[in-house]
Amino acid sequence: MARVKIQRPQPGDAIVNDNPKMYEDYKAREGDKALITMHTVPFEGSVGLINLLTCTRLVRKGYKVTLLLYGPGVLMAAETRGYPNVGDDAFPGNQAINNQIKTILKEGGRVLACRFAMAALYGHREEDMIEGVEIIHQLDVLDCLIEHQRSGALIIQTWTV
Repeated sequence: MARVKIQRPQPGDAIVNDNPKMYEDYKAREGDKALITMHTVPFEGSVGLINLLTCTRLVRKGYKVTLLLYGPGVLMAAETRGYPNVGDDAFPGNQAINNQIKTILKEGGRVLACRFAMAALYGHREEDMIEGVEIIHQLDVLDCLIEHQRSGALIIQTWTV
């Protein structure tokens, strides 16, 4: 069988053309809101980190952003992650989720975590969550969605198991 030989790509080589960008680089209009909900397990695929990066990008575009963590999503806001000590990187990227949530909070985003999921499902206390994360009643999960829907917010919902 004939084999085609081509030069191996080297670090820094572009293997795709990332221009031109198809859409305008939209920024939030006055009063624009966004709600990102996550019912997903941290580190089980890329969806959690990708949504956190999207959340950060929306904050930087000027949206009033709320990140709502419920079900296993509350685990993303656990401040107790790390090995062998809290806050240590057990492997490269081990603190990526925590660091991204802290960036969202620092840059003006709002992060909510469902109290029921924290305590009943995972045994976490409010003190176990990243500082600045707001703990909400389980019945507020739906009302948060309704409030954002009624305000015309951009809503991105992720639900995985």
